[in-house]
Amino acid sequence: MNDIRRTILWVIFGFSIVLLWDQWQVYNGRKATFFPGSVQTTPVTAPPAASSSSVPTGVPASGNSSAGVAQVPGSPLPLSSSAPVVQREKVTIQTDVLKLTLDSEGGSVVKAEFTKHLDMFDKAKNFVLLDDNKDRVYLAQTGLIAGEAGGIFPTHKTVMTILPGERSLKDGENELVIRFESPEVGGLKLLKTFTLKRGSYAIAVKHEVMNVGASATSAQLYLQLVRDGNKPPGESSFYFTFTGPAIYTEAKKYQKVEFSDIEKGKVDIEKAATNGYVAMVQHYFASAWILGDGINRDLFMRKVDTNLYATGMITPLGSIAPGSSKTVDAKFFTGPQEEKVLEALAPGLELVKDYGWLTILAKPLYWLLDKLHSFINNWGWSIVALVVLLKAAFYWLNAKAYASMAKMKAVNPKITEMRERLKDNPQQMQQEMMRIYREEKVNPMGGCFPIMIQIPVFIALYWVLLSSVEMRNAPWVLWIHDLSSPDPFYILPLIMTLTTVLQTALNPVPPDPMQAKLMWFMPLAFSVMFFFFPAGLVLYWITNNILSIAQQWVINTRMGVPPQFNLPKFK
Repeated sequence: MNDIRRTILWVIFGFSIVLLWDQWQVYNGRKATFFPGSVQTTPVTAPPAASSSSVPTGVPASGNSSAGVAQVPGSPLPLSSSAPVVQREKVTIQTDVLKLTLDSEGGSVVKAEFTKHLDMFDKAKNFVLLDDNKDRVYLAQTGLIAGEAGGIFPTHKTVMTILPGERSLKDGENELVIRFESPEVGGLKLLKTFTLKRGSYAIAVKHEVMNVGASATSAQLYLQLVRDGNKPPGESSFYFTFTGPAIYTEAKKYQKVEFSDIEKGKVDIEKAATNGYVAMVQHYFASAWILGDGINRDLFMRKVDTNLYATGMITPLGSIAPGSSKTVDAKFFTGPQEEKVLEALAPGLELVKDYGWLTILAKPLYWLLDKLHSFINNWGWSIVALVVLLKAAFYWLNAKAYASMAKMKAVNPKITEMRERLKDNPQQMQQEMMRIYREEKVNPMGGCFPIMIQIPVFIALYWVLLSSVEMRNAPWVLWIHDLSSPDPFYILPLIMTLTTVLQTALNPVPPDPMQAKLMWFMPLAFSVMFFFFPAGLVLYWITNNILSIAQQWVINTRMGVPPQFNLPKFK
């Protein structure tokens, strides 16, 4: 009876740990690991006034990110009587790494393709991050809104003139410039200049605001990212990665918000700052608006339309005298989450590559992995080398754990005989078991603590491999052409399952038959999940398992305990 109670308590304890872990994942902005809610993909309809026809007309009220928001009219904005009618058009510009489509309506970025990153489903196509169609809306927009004095100025709905210039980066050139000029609206003209550089995903965007009217005018510049709330196409629910808006300030650091929280009005972010950025984040890729330090800006996140959300910043321009102008320089980043590149662009931008609560361990692990790759030049073998180094670093901790397991295996026959002999006297059985442990100098938990110390390191490595865009379309050997995708033939997951079975079989069998059966449940359950994991992650676990089996085998042999595979007996 005591054994049954103990087993029930262990099951309850294990289930409680699972639930706590799920809630910890949700708390950190990820999907639940074991009980994820169904991910619904809501169709996106991009109306003509579309893709975010609204911007804040003032600073959102404290505690309410949607306060002070008004709709910009969907109809064309009033122009001066002398202004010519400008036809809306789209223009595509290209560098060696970026192919952007810009819309003369507002000079907005409506499509961003990366020529160095291929689509996961069609390798003949470039990966597309920003887009504007019936299934997907993801845009970068800027414009002017009124200050305290009111007024209507050029916004992202104002049709602008595309000034003449090159549309693609020529051989031998390092810079490509494209300009948009708005008509006069409310006495102001807005001139946008996009400057793209060779090899860079960061675009310099200069906003020059000219007062062509007869009186001084005050305005504010807004920069925003608008995106639908759907998960990226093909994103596995097993990855638990974050998709949504984020901001960074020196005061509160990295703050990310789920689309569902915006929907419920539960947005708790810093509302004003003089530094930082706003971003939209998804697995492997991100986009961000960045202003220089010392520039006042108000920050917002809000719902724009059905399944459409915006994050952005507003900076006041102050009073602009007639005949004068004011300029605001910004950066727009759209690209892969390459950690070293992000670090160089802006403080804290590398945090869009989200390692969660284990960042302090994950960052040095990524640094080491990157250093190994610089010598090996193959990400698959770099993963293997990193796991070998980690196992070497934890060799003595593992040795203590495996030595304790070997002692447990040596006394198991005594324990089994004693349990059979005293099965009708549970109290005496417990006393006799403790006596055997004392005499044999065996600590039943001795094999657990050294391994538990290592768990955070290997979880951090898991997030490094899952989050690193370098694994995307990176080959290893033979049939593995993409370490970020599951093994197409399931060979690695099968090897992973086999090594997990062997490693579990090398451990001593718990005296309680029910516990012995439960010992096999979790490893086999997790092995099933690895059939859906990226090949790079499975390779990491296989390497770890093989090294663990080898070390356990050597230690058992040295201690005079013949290695023996204890396969389960499910009766």
